[in-house]
Amino acid sequence: MPNETHLDTPPIPIEEIARYPLPGTIIPASLAFSPDDRLVTYLLSPQGNLTRQLYAFDIQTKQHRLLAEPPGGGLTEENVSLEEALRRERVRQRELGVTQYAWAGGAMRILLPFQAGVFVSDGDGEPPRKLLESQGAPIQDAQFSPDGEWVAYVQDAELYVISYDGGEARQLTSGARCSGKTHGLAEYIAQEEMHRRHGFWWSPDGRFLAFAEVDETHIPVYRIVHQGKDFTGKSAQEDHRYPFAGGPNARVRLGVVPITGGDPVWMDLGDEDDIYLARVQWLPDGRLSAQLLNRDQSVLELVAFEPQSGECRRLLCEESQVWINLHDMFWPLKADNDGEQGGFIWASERSGYRHLYLYAADGSLMRQLTAGEWAVDALVGVDEQAGLAYFTAGMDDPRECQLYAVSLQGGKPRRITTEAGTHTVLLDHACQRFVDTYHSLHQPPTVRLRSLKDGVILTMLHSKRDAHITELGLQPPEMVSLQNRDGATLYGAVYRPPADRFGPGPYPTLVHVYGGPHKQMIANSWEPTIYMRDQYLRNLGFLVFVLDNRGSARRGLDFEAAIKGGLGHVEVEDQVDGVRWLVAMGLADPERVGIFGWSYGGYMGRAPETFKAAAAGAPVTHWDGYDTHYTERYMRTPQSNPRGYLESSVMRHVEGIQGKLLLVHGLIDENVHFRHTARLINALIAARKPYELLLFPDERHMPRRLEDRVYMEERIRDFFLKNL
Repeated sequence: MPNETHLDTPPIPIEEIARYPLPGTIIPASLAFSPDDRLVTYLLSPQGNLTRQLYAFDIQTKQHRLLAEPPGGGLTEENVSLEEALRRERVRQRELGVTQYAWAGGAMRILLPFQAGVFVSDGDGEPPRKLLESQGAPIQDAQFSPDGEWVAYVQDAELYVISYDGGEARQLTSGARCSGKTHGLAEYIAQEEMHRRHGFWWSPDGRFLAFAEVDETHIPVYRIVHQGKDFTGKSAQEDHRYPFAGGPNARVRLGVVPITGGDPVWMDLGDEDDIYLARVQWLPDGRLSAQLLNRDQSVLELVAFEPQSGECRRLLCEESQVWINLHDMFWPLKADNDGEQGGFIWASERSGYRHLYLYAADGSLMRQLTAGEWAVDALVGVDEQAGLAYFTAGMDDPRECQLYAVSLQGGKPRRITTEAGTHTVLLDHACQRFVDTYHSLHQPPTVRLRSLKDGVILTMLHSKRDAHITELGLQPPEMVSLQNRDGATLYGAVYRPPADRFGPGPYPTLVHVYGGPHKQMIANSWEPTIYMRDQYLRNLGFLVFVLDNRGSARRGLDFEAAIKGGLGHVEVEDQVDGVRWLVAMGLADPERVGIFGWSYGGYMGRAPETFKAAAAGAPVTHWDGYDTHYTERYMRTPQSNPRGYLESSVMRHVEGIQGKLLLVHGLIDENVHFRHTARLINALIAARKPYELLLFPDERHMPRRLEDRVYMEERIRDFFLKNL
């Protein structure tokens, strides 16, 4: 056990592990340039908590000013509707107050959705005025038309528009609310797994709205009961149409309706209805595009529709023997000077790494723009006049994210940002300047305005040092690399205990794991430095280790594909290899090694010969209990891969459990249902295996209440102190 003389007074109070915002993260967020590029708007908390307000930075005067305060305090965890609570879960949002805003594309007007209604402002000092009031059903996904003259929104399953000047709203769709369908909303799978947040889209001229009709009535209801409430009945339960792996998905149609009203025109999505409507986007020439993904997620079609007839034409088709990773790097180009239709930029992993390609308007490939054993992260801007595309990538190091420019004629990309670390960028409309949110292991986030031409810093938007960082004594971890049993290079981070208090090692060791796809834990960013539980535990004498195993993100499709058909195998092998490396380095005591993780990380607590104790939060214990889109991408269906599902189930390995186990779960988790932990408990009972259980009756997948999080950290700490 760690040296107990220091346990009563750890340098970091345990409340700090659970507190948000995390140290160094009170910075401008949700950044946007005004349509005239004169202002940079952002959300920030003046009190340094989660409640944010809307501010503007004037680029010419270099002055910051308040644009909007949340009326009545804005959003709180207490006044949120169920619909908004679920939306916040989908985007993993903790912030309160002003949580969303949007500029109109062609006008100096700002849209501010609140729980009390929708507010608008001219964006230049006018106090926000209420345009719509939430009465009865909540207003969802309010969006400006491109010219700012109209606002569209969904209420009670139907699509509406209202003039910016106010007046009576006009209902554009009908028939959904009476049939259990929805018009204009993204279904659960679209939001949670495909990261498609919207269910309707304005045409460039503001005359039409494309919208999704979602029918989930054939999906069986999964009921979640709020067991911790003082009351019962309908208000203490939720019914969700949850698409379990191998089961039915939502049926989705895509329609177009004029804002003057009338019957919709339905787009031709083909003969197969068991598909995913992955992306929808209007083209500059007035056509509507969509990305259609087959159920197996092996074929993705980019198609264009004639909105007046619904007629469909295929622009390109991507096929993969592994799976298709969706992205947001389809960039239509405008017509050229001769009036010819513009082409488009597209990203593909056909080479094994995601790269950019230039296509003509008819879908014929013109040229590949980027290449190499590295992946493009995001296409952040295109300057058609200069013939340049701007993108972010880890070209020189997959643990970094830098900004580059590449000619539309091809050639070697030019690096614009120079500081080692992570750069999240926002380009202005004129492609002259960009906002750079920069951070690294040693540098908390700063926000700078820079020249896009050469990266020169023009002005600092935010560089205030958080005194909390020094008070807590936060030190970045040590970045390491190692070879796994198959010779692949893996990246990790080591949090060593203070040597003056706990000696040189070996130490009792805890592995902090996520391990799943589409996530990178190890990066030259501020995030590893504020893994607060890791920082806390290192100061109790534990060595904490984090490793990105095979299957994790930003290392190419082959690195990801190692998990295909059988989750929980190579990921665990790599974590075990990481522990063996620590032991060989004299850092880890092999008899005192534990592991903890949440969600996919909670699923990773296997290998009893290595891990003597495991704390599993919201674990996916059997993949037949998780959703279609995520699970089937990696595992196919339970019907087509029964052995893979059986071998990937935690229950399959219960007989081999030897160490101590702590299970943690929120009872109203609508993502990884408590059913996962309950099924595991049944298997543990049948095998006569002991376990500890920590439940939170009023928490979903992401614990939110401070008192719940503090209590959870205390219990996890005490569990490892007792068992290691």
